[in-house]
Amino acid sequence: MVLSKRYLFFSVLHLLLLTDTALCIRFPDRVSTSVNDELGRPLKAAVFALGSFWRSEAVFGCLNGVVRTTVGYTGGSKTNPEFRNLGDHAESVQVEYDPRVINFRQLLEVFWTSHDCRQVFGQGPDVGNQYRSIIFTNGTEESRLAAHSKEREQMKSKSSIVTTQIQQLVAFYPAEPEHQKFELKRNPFLIHLMGNLPQEELEKSNLAAKLNSYAAELCPPRIQKQIDAKIKDIIRKGWPILRDE
Repeated sequence: MVLSKRYLFFSVLHLLLLTDTALCIRFPDRVSTSVNDELGRPLKAAVFALGSFWRSEAVFGCLNGVVRTTVGYTGGSKTNPEFRNLGDHAESVQVEYDPRVINFRQLLEVFWTSHDCRQVFGQGPDVGNQYRSIIFTNGTEESRLAAHSKEREQMKSKSSIVTTQIQQLVAFYPAEPEHQKFELKRNPFLIHLMGNLPQEELEKSNLAAKLNSYAAELCPPRIQKQIDAKIKDIIRKGWPILRDE
């Protein structure tokens, strides 16, 4: 376990000021398998669309082996999409992961179990083209795994069609700062426990990714209980600072 470098409180107002920034031009991230973490270890990146990206980010953030999560826009032709004007893009989540701990096949399993792949033109109460179901792939092997998993999902029931698309990933546009770690930001108490993290560091933090899932109650039950116990212990000791892992 690596201790966080920051041990100071920060006010919720300061956080809100940091996230309430004007919209600006955002260049697309070219997602590749050459990503590295802060220790220089090679990571892989996967991108999925499965409804509202606020919830989608929380679906993956607590998984063992997932290092970072980022919400954004993918799958369309519009340059520089924005939340209120995303064109034909889908709301999506980029998952950076350690392939030694978790693989693309396992991420696909989480993808299928975390949304209704047979719903047309939306997810749950969210209706619209931006909420469509898509697996974005990098290369032939990921395309093969995605197609095989889709066939398996379709075989579970032939009464309706799996609407999920499989597309080669071209570019990923990170969404505006206010949409990153959305569930975590709705819980000022957890923000306080993390210490004074600037917006950029919050977006890249592994701990923030986990707490974002925890806030949405989407961590696996064992991890959810572990975080519960850790928070209770911190409160009991009167030293409200969470440590990054």
